[in-house]
Formats: sequence, structure tokens, C-alpha cells
Amino acid sequence: MNLSNEIKTAILVLSGIIMFIIGFSYLKSNDVFTADRTFYAIYDDVEGVSKGTPVTISGFNVGSIQDIVFYRNTQKLLVKFRVENKINFSKNSIAQIYETGLIGGKALAVISKPGIQAKSGDTLNSAIAPGLTELVNDKLSPLQEKIESTFVSADSLLISINNILDQDTQNNIKLTFEDLSNTIENIKLSTSKIENLLTDNQTKISNTINSINETTSNLSEFSNSFTDLELIIQNLNQSSENLNSILSEISSGDGTVNKLIYDDSIIKSLNAASENINLLIEDLRLNPKRYVHFSLFGKKNIEYEKKEK
Repeated sequence: MNLSNEIKTAILVLSGIIMFIIGFSYLKSNDVFTADRTFYAIYDDVEGVSKGTPVTISGFNVGSIQDIVFYRNTQKLLVKFRVENKINFSKNSIAQIYETGLIGGKALAVISKPGIQAKSGDTLNSAIAPGLTELVNDKLSPLQEKIESTFVSADSLLISINNILDQDTQNNIKLTFEDLSNTIENIKLSTSKIENLLTDNQTKISNTINSINETTSNLSEFSNSFTDLELIIQNLNQSSENLNSILSEISSGDGTVNKLIYDDSIIKSLNAASENINLLIEDLRLNPKRYVHFSLFGKKNIEYEKKEK
């Protein structure tokens, strides 16, 4: 079938119009082939969002902003946005504007809340999430106040120090540091003299240390001999105790020793016995035959005569 040029031209024009509508809708972030619903939200400030800004739920792109106009001749702004039909949420949900990243891009998030399911044309509650700049400002503002307070305190401290450190005080501080410097120099000189003294007398110091070591060794040996000395003292103590015991027995009047000391009868008996022994020895010397003799027939013994002294 042959088409006339007029029909071909009409088909081409209609195709162009359709492609223009599809392209224009794509540039406006509107999907022509997807069924969607329209919702509204009212803001005091839209934070820089514009037509085509994406609409997300839980971070997933489900639509876009279609239009932004002033609401009933006020300073408030009415935002019109679309959401795909397959996405359901309640009428109590919140349309919140937030930053998508550090660069500062904006988006509109639908935060679902429990309640009756929303229908196309409903107006949702609006909210604006604090941005990174606001969060930083919130954190830095107290720190800034503290820093300013610190600088004020430091300034007051410096003023007080300047008032205290007048010219006389400064001169006194300088003199103190000069005296301190002189003291350090004297310490250095004393240290140098001590080092020289130690160097010059190193041999004497070594000999002295050796003598001390020898003395310590001798004392150690002498201390070892105390053991033998203790044994001797113990033996002397034991002997003293025994001697005391003997003396105690003698003093009590028991035994021969006490009689020998305190009773002269034993002395007299011993003297008599000694005298008799002397007489016997004298008689044996003078008359040996009286004690030693041999006789076959017997012999009369000679009677003993006591001689006069």
C-alpha cells in the first residue's frame, strides 16, 4: 500500500511530537511509561531542592519532584512530587528534605509511619534533616564559645601579669637570673676541682679502698673466731657452776671434804697414822731381821722397844 506524502508527513510530525514529550518528561525525571501517584508537602524553606530532585524511600529512588510553588500567596512553599504506584506508605508519613552527600546535593525522602495508606493527592507532613554544615556548626559553636572564653581569660591573665611585673619586679627577676647563672658557674668550677682532685689522688683512693677491703676481711675472720670464744665461755660457765655446786656441798657440812676443812679430828688421826708409819719404817731399818728371817727350827721374835725421841 502506497501512502501519500501528506500521510507520511503527518506520521513524521506526530512521531516528533511524541519523542519531544517523552524526552521532555525524561529531562523532568518523569517516567512516561510508569504509573505513579502525586503527593504534596509544605515547607518554610526547601533548602535548594528543585524540579527533578529525586524522591527516595529507604534510600531507593521511587519518584521525583514535579513542581514547587508558593502556597496561597504566603512565604511557604508547596512541593509537588510523584511516587510510583507500587510503593505504599501511610498518610502519616513524613516528606523530609536531606543532603545526599558531602557535595551538598539534596533529595526528598518519604519516611514511613504507621497509619492509613496514603492516596494520590494527599499532603504529607514535612521536615528538613539537619545538614552536615548545621551539624558541624552545632558541634563547633560550644567549642568556639570555650575558645573565646579561654582567650578572654588569657587576656585578663596577661593584663594581671603586666600589672604585677612592674619595672622593679622585672629588675629583681633579672638579678635573680644573674645570681642563678653565677651559682651555676660556681657549681661547674667546684665540679671541675673535684674531678681534678679525684684524678690526682686516684692511687691513694685505690689504696684506701684496698685497705678497707682487707680490714673488712680481717673483721670477718675475727667474727668467725667468736664462735670458739663462745664455746670457751660456755665451758667456763659450766665449770663455774660445778665449782659452785662443790662449794655449796662443802658449806652444807656433807662429805669428807667438809670434815677435812671444818673438823680437826681427821687431821689428828692422819698425824697419828703418819707418826706410826714413820716408827714402822725406822724399826724396819734398824731391825730388819725382825721382819725378814729364815729358820728351820723357829726363833723367838725380839720384842719391840719404843725408842725415845
